[in-house]
Amino acid sequence: MLHKALISCVFLGLSAPPALAATSALVVGVDIYPHEVSLDGAVKDARDVAQALTTADVGTIREFINEKATKDAIRAAWLELVGAATKGDMIIFTYAGHGAQMPELVAGSEPDGLDEFLELPGFDRSRAEATAKEIIVDNELNAWFAEAEAKGVQVLFVSDSCYSGGMNRSISGKTRLAPTVRAQLPPPSQEAVSGAAVKDADLSQVTILAASLESQPTPEVVIEGEPRGALSWSFARALEGAADRDSDGLISRVELEDYVFSNVKLQSEALQVPNFTPQVPRSDREIVLSLPRSATLADGNGAAATGRSAKLKPARDMGWTGKLALSVDGKAPTLANVGGSGVPYRWDAANGTFYTPNGDVAGEHVAADMVQGVVDKFILLDFLKVLAAQNPGKVSLTPVKDIYSSGDRLNFDAPQSGYANMLVFNLANTGEVQLLDAQIAGSGSHVFKLRDLEVVKPFGADHLVVISTSAPIDAVAAALSSPGVDASKFLRLLEERLDGTDTAVAIQPLYTRERGQ
Repeated sequence: MLHKALISCVFLGLSAPPALAATSALVVGVDIYPHEVSLDGAVKDARDVAQALTTADVGTIREFINEKATKDAIRAAWLELVGAATKGDMIIFTYAGHGAQMPELVAGSEPDGLDEFLELPGFDRSRAEATAKEIIVDNELNAWFAEAEAKGVQVLFVSDSCYSGGMNRSISGKTRLAPTVRAQLPPPSQEAVSGAAVKDADLSQVTILAASLESQPTPEVVIEGEPRGALSWSFARALEGAADRDSDGLISRVELEDYVFSNVKLQSEALQVPNFTPQVPRSDREIVLSLPRSATLADGNGAAATGRSAKLKPARDMGWTGKLALSVDGKAPTLANVGGSGVPYRWDAANGTFYTPNGDVAGEHVAADMVQGVVDKFILLDFLKVLAAQNPGKVSLTPVKDIYSSGDRLNFDAPQSGYANMLVFNLANTGEVQLLDAQIAGSGSHVFKLRDLEVVKPFGADHLVVISTSAPIDAVAAALSSPGVDASKFLRLLEERLDGTDTAVAIQPLYTRERGQ
């Protein structure tokens, strides 16, 4: 809960490719590690991305799943794609699976003394030297990318794995971080040595997007009822056209950055921040994706003129059911709108703790008569997430943490969006919907700021929401400012007014706890 004052894995720039440029793809996903903790969502990630590439009419797609993901097979596929490509073509390479670190192969080549590597199923750290050919070291990737660079072929590498870091929140899912290899290994290939000399500046045609900052792990989180990687899920939706906000068939660095940052934060519940390098685009109109077909989720009416997605599809058309999977420890209360499948939310009747499917504490001391309100809050939140995935807005919470402690001071910002109206509210961990601001056309600059917020009881998961829309919101704002409007009633108001409208939705998760816990 918030209190104000005293009141309760790197993007490098690309230029626009020629109209006839060809796109090919190499997709790797590994769940089953015979010698490591296996994952649950990496294969789903790879297949989702492959399907999105197919939908976009990408020509050659080489897919390697689980035991098929061997170093020799991946290397051969890469050489095939590079060999077939000509200047201006693009290769998309995606990886979902474990990442790890080991002592640097070339002394002095890494500031922290560690090389990062992608771990394939055949690697066994108990026989690290004998199985080292089943890892792909960052130096090797540099050398591979240089092969494409030499031909003028553009590369987009998306790595949904992690190499280091730790989190403060206790989640029940897995992380894509394998233990560090402590022994000094011999280079697994000549490229593992030569690639150490390749610098970012040498790869002007290469784009690398990592799932999280080096200080963060990459968790598997529950999306649409299944364990997934938030980056892969977001990237697949971007490929489908959701990131192409002006519907011109090209996805710029700014469009992809806005879309991926918003949706990774949204789907991971603010557990991770994608890593783009360089951190600023090399040009104002830097194009990072040009697909044969951009299957935009919006209908495109007026999008080019406004620079935004034009209309949202109804949430139910996008798979939203209006129900919530819930398990109850202890005596079950009578609840409406509970059902569905997938990993459930959980309520512990004995101590009143309400947990998200990721294992986060969503609310403390939730009594039986409060459970329905909390359930309704997350049904509403799922509806808003579907809308946000189509056209995400921008919000920020500073300082950035995955969990905040009592007494912490925060600043919340929603920048000017260009829409006619803005509605700002909080979905509290108690299930309440708390109106923070409503700005109607002609009423102001449509910039929202909250300064010096203090974290106070009750603790759990709040969600600050900003709806920017060209649809009228007077009635919604009036209803929300009236007593007795709970999440269920508010959902019905939004369903009637936002589906099919020109709207952007931004959601800022805010997890809190008692200091010292």
